[in-house]
Amino acid sequence: ELGWSESVPYLDRPPSPLEFYREWVSPNKPCIIQNAISHWPALKKWTSAYLREVVGPKVVSVAVTPNGYADAVFQDRFVMPEERQMPFMDFLDIVEKKVTSPNVFYVQKQCSNLTEEFPELVCDVQPDIPWMSEALGKKPDAVNFWLGESAAVTSLHKDHYENLYCVISGEKHFLLHPPSDRPFIPYELYQPATYQVSEDGSFEIVDEKSADKVPWIPLDPLNPDLERYPEYAQAKPLQCTVKAGEMLYLPSLWFHHVQQSHGCVAVNYWYDMEYDLKYSYYQLLDGLTKAVEVL
Repeated sequence: ELGWSESVPYLDRPPSPLEFYREWVSPNKPCIIQNAISHWPALKKWTSAYLREVVGPKVVSVAVTPNGYADAVFQDRFVMPEERQMPFMDFLDIVEKKVTSPNVFYVQKQCSNLTEEFPELVCDVQPDIPWMSEALGKKPDAVNFWLGESAAVTSLHKDHYENLYCVISGEKHFLLHPPSDRPFIPYELYQPATYQVSEDGSFEIVDEKSADKVPWIPLDPLNPDLERYPEYAQAKPLQCTVKAGEMLYLPSLWFHHVQQSHGCVAVNYWYDMEYDLKYSYYQLLDGLTKAVEVL
């Protein structure tokens, strides 16, 4: 079945491992699963006051940018955020607007930061999703904790993971493209750089001179420049909102752009994808797209 539905379907319960693998993982289709995390203590416990009490003065990694775009193309560079070490309570002061800042702050470090930086919170969720672990025959490579301001936006990209994205509070807004839209999505090579704070508090962009160029998507799917990227008009994005208590299954190699409500809290589980025939087909499609661009 090569066509995609016009909306992301809902499941009213978590599926069995076999059902999930057969109906969703194998055909590489997204879905929103309800009542999969309703038993998590985090849904009731993770108020700002609770997080402040449990994590409090602990120093954590926070991505800071002047514009809300971390890991995104800006001024012909692939610019990564300043990774600031700061007490978690100071970060919460900014999210709660007790302290004002012209910059945008986002806890988004993706190297299993829930288990590495916030182990105090793991007991309120789960170390893995049992039916997913059984379906795939493996444990997640990473479990990540997300909390940030509404101005923090994740630019369009794809991951080599089967992703279960669980919203604890607030909402996440996803714009999705299937892997088959690759011919319509532009990639270019960019000099990697990082935001650094100057003495006067402003940001400057500093090149990572020894690093290789990074392939990234320059297009903003919310406001696409169709004069520069006319092929994108043929792409067919899906949009969905994942609400508190819901889980999005985001299949591997799907392109996604993410926005959120202010102070949204989420946890996601990254399971490594199988490098099977699906991956080979995607690599073929990617190679053909690049070959056509050269002609």
